[in-house]
Amino acid sequence: MDFNDTPEEAAFRAKARAWLEANAPRKYEGGADPEGGDGMAASKAWQAKKAAAGYAQITWPKEWGGAGGTPIQQVIFNQEEANYPVPGNPFQIGLGMCVPTVMTFCDEETKKRFVGPALRGEEIWCQLFSEPSGGSDVAAARTKAVRAPDGSGDWLISGQKVWTTGAQFSDFGIVVTRTNPDALKHKGLTMFWVDMHDPGVEVKPIHQMSGGSGFNEVFFTDVRVKDSQRVGAVDDGWRVSLVTLMNERLAVGGPTGTGWAEFLDAARSVPGLDGAPAIKDRALREKLADWYVATEGLKHTRNRTMTALSRGQTPGPESSIGKVVSALQMQDLGNTALEMLDQYGIINDPALAPLQAAFHGSVMFAPGLRIAGGTDEILKNIIAERVLGLPGDIRVDKDVPFKDMPTGR
Repeated sequence: MDFNDTPEEAAFRAKARAWLEANAPRKYEGGADPEGGDGMAASKAWQAKKAAAGYAQITWPKEWGGAGGTPIQQVIFNQEEANYPVPGNPFQIGLGMCVPTVMTFCDEETKKRFVGPALRGEEIWCQLFSEPSGGSDVAAARTKAVRAPDGSGDWLISGQKVWTTGAQFSDFGIVVTRTNPDALKHKGLTMFWVDMHDPGVEVKPIHQMSGGSGFNEVFFTDVRVKDSQRVGAVDDGWRVSLVTLMNERLAVGGPTGTGWAEFLDAARSVPGLDGAPAIKDRALREKLADWYVATEGLKHTRNRTMTALSRGQTPGPESSIGKVVSALQMQDLGNTALEMLDQYGIINDPALAPLQAAFHGSVMFAPGLRIAGGTDEILKNIIAERVLGLPGDIRVDKDVPFKDMPTGR
């Protein structure tokens, strides 16, 4: 690994830092409000400003509004941007997963219609993959798309998606459907882009135990889409989905939530069982040591990824390690913090609880993070098979037509 910027990277970092110093906000302007309030307005304004300067999607070609830059330049800008209280980013799924898929598989007219508005933050996208009966198994999709009976060549989509992030404020989405139930499980899928405001699309936010409602159920009832809204070839949706999923794993694999550094601050001020600061407790210090080692391991795993990007290489499936470790650590750290805080640990009131109830929020959110973007089990399989070279799991449904697979058991 190489921890130092090359001369070219150092020059880009200086340029990005100067632009952010001149343009980034100096105080928190609110997150991406799901109801489209002031927070969303601030997010859209910041996205438009970055797009005008060529910093919205640095790696995209210049003809599509990007800077034609390198992945490491995007990493550098993200690092520098993290030093400022910028608004929330409701565009991450669209720009990181959906629109790149559209750019890869759709025609020029479709790309011209969607890439620019998404880049400038004028339109927001969501990803409609998971279903109640499928979980992390995207290929188990039962939402169906059939040809309209009027001979127009249009499709009618019916079914249900679940855990769709940001659907309640999205304008468009990409959806995986079953178009050929006679084909094998992975062979009869087709992807489409859909207008989330079309008749027959119903979005129902899911109220989570964390108090948030960022995920949604989405119901499709005979939603008519044109064949020109197809993303990729008919029955080739699994191959198209893999492009989206590869981007998703990278997007959700970074550090999330209140970390061990914040825990240290709390442990220094909260008394332990003997009245001394909790940080002096030997059992707690053992946990801190474990978290520190894991955090350093994650940091250097990301450094390895950054080194690959700097050399123009493509990072491998080892990126899955980041999400497996960070999500579990976030859950363990949050649970330990609530125990340490005693009666204050059950208070979810930012005005009363330490660190504005951040640890309470981490505990409530962490279980979902261990599912989003692939469950722990899915990612461990990826690491085992594609990183360590271990034999793959036996799949009894591999050679069975989808319509013959048992259900309801």
